[in-house]
Amino acid sequence: EHERATDEKRTRIAESHRFESFAPERDGNTIKWYVDGRDYFWAVSVALERAKETIYIADWWLSPELFLRRPPYYNQEWRLDQVLKRRAEAGVKIYVIVYKEVAQALTCNSAHTKHALEGLCPPGKRGHGNITVMRHPDHNVFENAGDMTFYWAHHEKFIVIDYALAFIGGLDLCFGRWDSREHPQADVHPAGVQNEVFPGQDFNNNRIMDFQSVEDWKSNELSKADFGRMPWHDVAMGVIGDCVYDIAEHFVLRWNFVKRDKYKRSEEFDWLTLQGREGDLEDLVGVQRPKHPVGKYIHHPLSPLESKPWAHENPGTVHAQVVRSSADWSSGILTEHSIQNAYSEVIRNAQHYVYIENQFFITATGDKQTPVNNTIGRAIVDACVRAGKEDRKFRVIIVIPAIPGFAGDLREDAAMGTRAIMDYQYKSIHRGEHSICGQIKAAGVDPTNHIFCFNLRSYDRLNKTPAMQKQEEKSGVSYQEVQRAEAEEIMGEGIHGSKDDSSSSDGQGDDSGDEARERMVDQKRKFESQREESGTHEKITSVDSIAKDAMLNEGKVSKEPWEGDPEAEKDNFVMEELYIHGKVLIVDDRVVICGSSNINDRSQMGLHDSELSIVMEDFKVLESTMDGQPYKAGHHAATLRRLLWREHLGLIPAQTLDASNDPNAQPPDVCPNDVLESKEYEFVADPLSDQLWEVWTRQATINTEIYRHLFRADPDDNIKTFQDYQNFLPKNNIKQGHLHDPYMPAAEVRNKLDQIRGHLVWMPLDFLKDAEMAEKGMQINAYTESIYT
Repeated sequence: EHERATDEKRTRIAESHRFESFAPERDGNTIKWYVDGRDYFWAVSVALERAKETIYIADWWLSPELFLRRPPYYNQEWRLDQVLKRRAEAGVKIYVIVYKEVAQALTCNSAHTKHALEGLCPPGKRGHGNITVMRHPDHNVFENAGDMTFYWAHHEKFIVIDYALAFIGGLDLCFGRWDSREHPQADVHPAGVQNEVFPGQDFNNNRIMDFQSVEDWKSNELSKADFGRMPWHDVAMGVIGDCVYDIAEHFVLRWNFVKRDKYKRSEEFDWLTLQGREGDLEDLVGVQRPKHPVGKYIHHPLSPLESKPWAHENPGTVHAQVVRSSADWSSGILTEHSIQNAYSEVIRNAQHYVYIENQFFITATGDKQTPVNNTIGRAIVDACVRAGKEDRKFRVIIVIPAIPGFAGDLREDAAMGTRAIMDYQYKSIHRGEHSICGQIKAAGVDPTNHIFCFNLRSYDRLNKTPAMQKQEEKSGVSYQEVQRAEAEEIMGEGIHGSKDDSSSSDGQGDDSGDEARERMVDQKRKFESQREESGTHEKITSVDSIAKDAMLNEGKVSKEPWEGDPEAEKDNFVMEELYIHGKVLIVDDRVVICGSSNINDRSQMGLHDSELSIVMEDFKVLESTMDGQPYKAGHHAATLRRLLWREHLGLIPAQTLDASNDPNAQPPDVCPNDVLESKEYEFVADPLSDQLWEVWTRQATINTEIYRHLFRADPDDNIKTFQDYQNFLPKNNIKQGHLHDPYMPAAEVRNKLDQIRGHLVWMPLDFLKDAEMAEKGMQINAYTESIYT
């Protein structure tokens, strides 16, 4: 009875709000964008360090050993666990909710996250009890039959600090996410392993090998001397203003729901009550008052909202609204899918362009594409058909990963799930009469005038010099062993939780780790002792990464020095897809939606994965042009799009590791975004400019052709069947991501790479079009289809 009354109350509130969201529209927010992990993690490090009262963190995966600043060796105090430990010792209360993974399906070890963080301040030490970590759901049919959510995940990624500031977007605080806009793949450093940027498991390429035992964060089975990492492109927001309260409210609801669902009888976890949700309203955030409560009731924020530096003191210009996908299993509420409502409405009302960056793109145009149910695709069709009938220039630009998910060889049975996702994506976009293109065509409009799909790729060169190879030979120690020892060294003593960090059942630790550590450090010493003898102590002329050469004013590959035989250099060129993980929608240079939500049923339906996003429209006008006509753009949306497009086209300089003087790597209360004005900024100003579109499509074509010519990058339009695939891929045991033809002259390789600018490539829409991409069977069937959609 009580729950029904609460559900009705929540429903009335949501029905009174746009998109049927739990949260209202809010004026006066100050919101800053962050593109790629380097800027975002630096800003998070600054903000966390200044926390005074409370920190909320909700993540799909959280790696305590993540370095928020690089290079790690010189920034050990900026490892996430170290930052949180300092704040806990200073009296800050830290609340963390992480997704409890299905152990058989995923490698993110949430047990390690909990033990490592809660072990930072042990009993008797300063800060003890100030870090509390919840894991949910339990996946245990015997303990809780109502919690059978084997397939769905808590996918939100957000942080709230002191109720004064929030971060929200696509970036988890975990391994593999830190990156800069040139997206380097190489991390070999002949001058010294202390210069490494990606230590331990932070150096990862899921196409070659997935994350291994992540509680042993320093172990890395992927040799940096042989492979590049998978670069990572992402977007997030920093928020000041009334929307911070709504993000905090969602966290408090989830905290109390997990308290009720899992920790009701635990003293370790308190109930959180919320200012503005007291008395008859406290049920809105899941507060319960059992006769004999276990745990305290803690009122948040710890100092009143009126005392916060809210936007109304110095109001920002962004009108915003928090939206979510949430349901009974994830928050104890009736299903809410206000993210899907927002996406559909914003896209349907678009007049000029829709720009999408997302990890997935699976959507339906109606009820004929079972098992796909979300209808964002219908909104795209409606917007394109309306523009076509009105003879209006209108583009939908979709940028998604070449391979969503992390399959190595797409031909293998193990890649069936990834192929299923790709199959659904192609059927969403253009394959079949019910696809977006099929439905536009059925309405008498040419879809090729409106729908455009792209991927991203990058290249690099491993700086495996002859002197370093000599050092390996003389010392008898491989660079891979040295990289492991370096990770071990910067791991730090005594801050790593208990010895039973892995979720092993016996919980017994042993001292074998100490011996292994000694052995590793000894190998590093051995390697270093041969430095002078091998010549690596002399000035190294070749740079550790040439990824910067694809960016603005950063030189050419053909002019890069290389030590040793020029032909031997060819073994060290690498290529990989640039993994798009951001979840961003930009429409008409006015509205942005950003958060954790992918475009698929998992993220959009509400009853599957839990998600949190934010819809933003800036009332600060940026005088611009649209298709050559004067246009009043929103400053926030237009400047974000311009920066993204400049990065993809290589029309922006590369970044240094040190972001201390970069305004774009500071929290929103420190300074606004620097839009990096220049002639390139003006060149991308008009999103419908014919000149810009010609450069965009031409560069995508050049980049696509060169990656095909040099590396046989797959997927590719020339692969229409599995036999084509066999014929297309490199032969003779060529390593993943390396040049496919060892006899190609080095000068030709260099000159071709000179022509690549940025990272944009065409999405191969003909890939495996004549093959059965995902045969129905044990892995793909009526029960499992919804996992992939």
